[in-house]
Amino acid sequence: MTINKSVIYLFLASCIFSGLRLNAQENKSNITADPLVQEMLVLKSKMTESNELNERYKIQLFSGSTLEEANKIRDRFKQKYPKHPASIEYQTPNYKVWVGDFRDRLEAERIFIAIKEDFKSSFVFKPR
Repeated sequence: MTINKSVIYLFLASCIFSGLRLNAQENKSNITADPLVQEMLVLKSKMTESNELNERYKIQLFSGSTLEEANKIRDRFKQKYPKHPASIEYQTPNYKVWVGDFRDRLEAERIFIAIKEDFKSSFVFKPR
């Protein structure tokens, strides 16, 4: 079951605004917050952290049935682009060479443009 982000943000905003009470007393303003506001902020930060991890993009360089070929592709990539991490993932029945852990699609596309000449079958994707 997925919850729409806008619904969560709307709920958090309503909790925050309903939890804040302004008490005006003789030119003094006191702001008191409902204790649930702190709990909601902690919950929101946990959700944001987990969403950031799930929203990452990768570039796939290779998909095939032999580990040897996957190793050759990964090693060739590491020689040409040592700054970017590359890994071999096994998803039955294929070995896949994946590059990076990019925060957004734009970041992944920048690297993809640089490597697409050397790795013709590569593409950007978001793993599940």
